[in-house]
Parts: sequence; structure tokens; C-alpha cells
Amino acid sequence: MKKILGIGNALVDVMTMVDDDKILEQFSLPKGSMQLVDIEKSGKIKEGTRNLKRNIASGGSAANTIYGLAKLGVQTGFIGSIGNDENGDFFENDLKETGIKTFLGRRRSPTGTAVALITPDSERTFATHLGAALELEAEDLDPVSFKGYDILYLEGYLIINKKLIVGACKLAKANKMKIALDLSSYNVVEANLADFKEIIKQFVDIIFANEEEAKAFTGLDAGSAIFNLSDICETAVVKVGSEGSWLKSGEEVIKIGTIPVNCRDTTGAGDLYAAGFLYGLAKNESLENCGLYGAILSGKVIEIVGARPDDSKWDEIKKMISEIQIVS
Repeated sequence: MKKILGIGNALVDVMTMVDDDKILEQFSLPKGSMQLVDIEKSGKIKEGTRNLKRNIASGGSAANTIYGLAKLGVQTGFIGSIGNDENGDFFENDLKETGIKTFLGRRRSPTGTAVALITPDSERTFATHLGAALELEAEDLDPVSFKGYDILYLEGYLIINKKLIVGACKLAKANKMKIALDLSSYNVVEANLADFKEIIKQFVDIIFANEEEAKAFTGLDAGSAIFNLSDICETAVVKVGSEGSWLKSGEEVIKIGTIPVNCRDTTGAGDLYAAGFLYGLAKNESLENCGLYGAILSGKVIEIVGARPDDSKWDEIKKMISEIQIVS
């Protein structure tokens, strides 16, 4: 089985259930987006929601994907930057307990946090203070960390540090690794479109996008965007929410449906879809199976609050995966 290395923002997620959109309006947070905020605004949002139901979990987009892969038995590693604080210890220990090999730098800045405001329609809006995560630089990348891995997985949020992404991609290519990139958020794509296009054309083999991100990148709807994206990389995936996903690799084009779910919170749906898809890829399975595994993981994670299913949910996931493998 192929081994997968992830690089991303090491964050602690503060999952907060809100009654309506008023809190989003109060803090000028566009619904469904990821907004970077400074430590002062992050503190105000946390204070303004302190009486609401919340839970805390280690997070960050790429870390969620690597976590999902590790839970499925894939050998994984994660590169990131955390503070020398309680949240940093929490993040590192959580990854290690899941069997992930960690390459984490410690900083004086606090560990980054992502306040996820979840509205009754299950949509989530992130106010993210990157903190120490922002201090990961290209110069911090150790070539030895890339040895023995077959796939590099990157979150699009890293685009604000183009030098870091380019440095990671060059090290990956030097080690003959495939590179997978998730576009992460439509507003991030809109703000960094030229850099995304340059990096994807030069380095990326597999691209993940939801329909908003795909439209921000191509200007096209999902059914057309899949062809545009596949022109610049080996494999393209466009997720279309409750309608499933489009996959294209070479001349093969597949539409994958969804599984029946009771949606509570869409946090982590894209991250866990990528985990399922890459799990199939790590096992050299068909494009269709990769998409089906993605659909299973993304469907099951939205039945809980947050991006980290418990053991009973993972038992359900593994059972569904095994049934597909038997049929195949």
C-alpha cells in the first residue's frame, strides 16, 4: 500500500453550534467561507459564543485527511507548525495516538485555532487564527521527511505561502511522489487564482474541488469544470454536495452518487472525501472505487459534529468499504 504525507495548517477546531446567521453577520463572516482573523477577533468570536454548545478537536484540513487515512490503516505522516502550549500538545498527541508520524515544529506563537460556526442548516463557517501554523516556512522542510512516501497531500489554504508549497512540491517530485491538492475554499481560490493555476500546471497530479471552488477556478459549473481541471492534471475530482461527485482521469469520466445520511454538520466532508479517495488510490483500486470510498467517508462524517468520527462510526465505514471490495 502506498504511503501518504500531508502538509497543512496545524489547528485546534472549536466546533460551535449557533442558532441562526446573526452571529455570522455580527462578525462579518460570509456564510460557508473560511476567513482568516487576527488573534483579537478570534478572541472576540470565542467570547461571543462561549455560552453556546461547543466541542474541541485537533483539526486543519490536511490533518483531517491524514487522520482519516490513518484510521483506514494507511501509513501516514504530517508536517506542520504548532505552539509550545497546551493546544499544541493536544494536537500532537492526537495525531500520534492515531498512528500518524509527526514532523511538527514548535513556535513561541500560540497554536492556531479554527472557530467553526455551525448553523441549523448544517453549513459551517470558519474564523481561523493561524497562529503558529503560519510560521511553517519552506526552509523548515526537511528532505528526509519526504523519504519513503508515495503521495504528498496539500491543502489549498497554504497558498498564502507560495514559497512553502513550491518547496514542498519540488521535494516531492525529487522523491518521485504524486502530488494531490485540495482547493479548500472558494474565497481562497478567488484571492489566489494565478498562483493556484501556476502551481497546479507545474506540479499537481490530483486535484480536489467542490463546485464553488471549481467555479472560482474555471468559471464553469461542475459538469464542465471537471474537463477543464483534468486538462491541467492527471486526475480531477469535483464534489457537488448531495448530488455526489464527478471524477475524471485520462479518458475515464465517472459520476459518483451519495449514501443515505442524516446530516448534522458538513465540517470535514471534503477532507474525509479526500481521505477515502486517496485510500483507494493507495491500494491501486479503480477510479470508481476511489470515488465510492470518498462518498462513504464524507457521508458518514456529516452525521456527527466535527471531522473526527468515533470508533463506532469507523466500524460502519470499514464495513461499507469491505462490502464494496467484496463486490469488486
